[in-house]
Amino acid sequence: MSLQTIENTEELEEHIIALIAIEPRFAPIYEQVGVPSLRHNAGGFEQLMRAMVGQQLSVAAAASIWKKLVAAGLTTPQAIAEAQDETLRAQGLSRQKMRYVRSLVAHDIDFATLTTMPNEAAIKTLTAVTGIGRWTAEMYLLFSLKRDDILAVDDLAIKVSAMTLLGLAERPTPKQLKGLTESWSPHRSAASLLLWSYYGLLRDKTAVPL
Repeated sequence: MSLQTIENTEELEEHIIALIAIEPRFAPIYEQVGVPSLRHNAGGFEQLMRAMVGQQLSVAAAASIWKKLVAAGLTTPQAIAEAQDETLRAQGLSRQKMRYVRSLVAHDIDFATLTTMPNEAAIKTLTAVTGIGRWTAEMYLLFSLKRDDILAVDDLAIKVSAMTLLGLAERPTPKQLKGLTESWSPHRSAASLLLWSYYGLLRDKTAVPL
């Protein structure tokens, strides 16, 4: 498994150029969207907890709850471990979300070690936590660990964009999409970023037909 990372816009552009050499149908997308934002974050416990809190909520609702948790000092493993359920509920966490964040605390992930783990090993470590599925784990590898070869095949926007890019009659299943895009390795993170940007164009119905 690749442990290579994309550290900056210049490296991302190199990956995009190499990706287009493999799959030329990305060229028109690149011409339209340019080099996407890397959207990197620092990662760690707080990043994963915030992702859990925001699951299945609107952006506004998630932001509101997170703001309350931050104000209450409830964004660290120790604070969560010591907090009563009533205290967490008062900040807006549901019973399910409380179970998730307590599972994250209980697993005591060594986030520094994650940086040296192969992709699948890191995903396995993360998905052992209740409330972290493969998609959330892949987002962590892409945006926190900066890995260069992550294609989020479970992501709706990726599937819709790939369907248009590849000229498919219907939206591919994750398994189908994984098979169709194996040749894009080791540039699949660049592909993910381009496909997300392309999805925005498709939604606005301004994309140039491929």
